[in-house]
Amino acid sequence: MTSTTITLNNGVEMPALGLGVFLTPAGQTADAVSTAIGNGYRLIDTAAAYMNERAVGDGIRASGLDRDELFVTTKLWPGQYGDQAVHGFAASLDRLGLEHVDLYLLHWPVPTAFDATVKAYRAMDEMRAEGRVRTIGVCNFLPHRLQRLEEETGLVPALNQIELNPYYTQPATRAANAERGIFTQAWAPIGGTYQRNQDAVTNGAASPLEHPLITSLAQKYGKTPAQVVIRWHLDHGLSAIPKSVHAKRIGENFDVFDFSLAPEEIAEIDTLDTGVRAGGDPETFTAYSYLTDIDAQ
Repeated sequence: MTSTTITLNNGVEMPALGLGVFLTPAGQTADAVSTAIGNGYRLIDTAAAYMNERAVGDGIRASGLDRDELFVTTKLWPGQYGDQAVHGFAASLDRLGLEHVDLYLLHWPVPTAFDATVKAYRAMDEMRAEGRVRTIGVCNFLPHRLQRLEEETGLVPALNQIELNPYYTQPATRAANAERGIFTQAWAPIGGTYQRNQDAVTNGAASPLEHPLITSLAQKYGKTPAQVVIRWHLDHGLSAIPKSVHAKRIGENFDVFDFSLAPEEIAEIDTLDTGVRAGGDPETFTAYSYLTDIDAQ
């Protein structure tokens, strides 16, 4: 992928590479967002559960960039599925200080309350029809959950944001997304947010950034390991939202459009997959898996 944008299944264009702010403290978020925008980022990804939507809005305004030039994503927390979805969305808009968001996502499927998940998704489609959201999608949906959501709503998500990096490549979910015309976006794309199960990795590298294959490719291309991994995502036709609060790294993570990996290098990186999930399991997630008080912000 040499272009910096992709087209979703409803015709909406989205930047391929963006800034994620998961686990970014609110006090550092505004600077990270404005720095990212200054470095060329046009996609900013947050969520109600990240407790930093206000700071994201502050960073957008501090950047001085026109709102229409940005693509802003946020997510509905499962504790507000069902009848609370409209309230959850309105609260996110208020915290962001925006009149609309470009992409609104269900943050997790809730297997034990999937009726509420479905009801929330229908409400999100109404928000889209009203023009308060440009497009809607999901996070962390495995293939059978995508199928059930489509069967019960008649709606195909524009995007499925999933944990995805060279150590956890999720080929089955990516294939199911592609089959339905759903775009795949990676969270934790460089794998540096979590420490991996040491029994499941090779060469003693707890992160893809430490793996000898990645570091050797970084040396070959004169890039950082993170840039190589981000390029791997883009060369696969994926979207990625790496996070950082460091200005230098924020700039480096976007400086990936001047090279591409060879097909055999992409395939070799694919072999690093361990099948080990580092984040939450969508099959055991409940609305109260985390005790996040969204309305306390």
